[in-house]
Amino acid sequence: MSATRRSTTALIRQSDDPTFAAILDAAVRVIGARGYHGTSVRDIADEAGVSAGSLYNHFGSKHELLVVILDRGLDDLINATEQALYDSTPDPASRLMALVAAHVSNHAQGRLESYIGNSELRSLSAEARALIVSKRDTQQRMFDRVVRDGVRQQVFHASDPQMASRFVVTACTAVATWYRPGGRFSVPELIDQYQQLALRTVGYREEESDAAV
Repeated sequence: MSATRRSTTALIRQSDDPTFAAILDAAVRVIGARGYHGTSVRDIADEAGVSAGSLYNHFGSKHELLVVILDRGLDDLINATEQALYDSTPDPASRLMALVAAHVSNHAQGRLESYIGNSELRSLSAEARALIVSKRDTQQRMFDRVVRDGVRQQVFHASDPQMASRFVVTACTAVATWYRPGGRFSVPELIDQYQQLALRTVGYREEESDAAV
């Protein structure tokens, strides 16, 4: 990657070595465009503007690159979601809206990373897959807990809280498959639409909630 090219991924950390960052950035672009099995180490090195040997100095293999992409992507998603919950008010509707905002924003603004994460889980070793699945489960459990608590408090009226929660997460994740900047919705507008859809999915009744207050 040339010194003038801006990073296309939010997975880069300030503490990253510049060459490491360039390779990771290139890998997101190339794997996102060609798929993991359609991408060679040489393809990534050429895109990053480094030699294959330099790539191996920073990543032991193409598989290790894939693991870093998925692992960092989920860390960013979980951190954003936990922060959103921390900043929200205690009522279940506000907490669900905070979760949706974090999840939709992450997937709308990290479309390539989301595509790689959802399409290339099968390409991971058993050990790496277990790590990534455990982090996905951590994210899902935050939604499960909020929806379950909302039903317990009779703020939500979903007949199957877990199914409703899974439906919301799946819908929010799928934003990455179709959303394009400059399209019909801005990210804030998209978030608002999905928040309303999520509240309807879990059976939120605003009138009842207001009456309880």
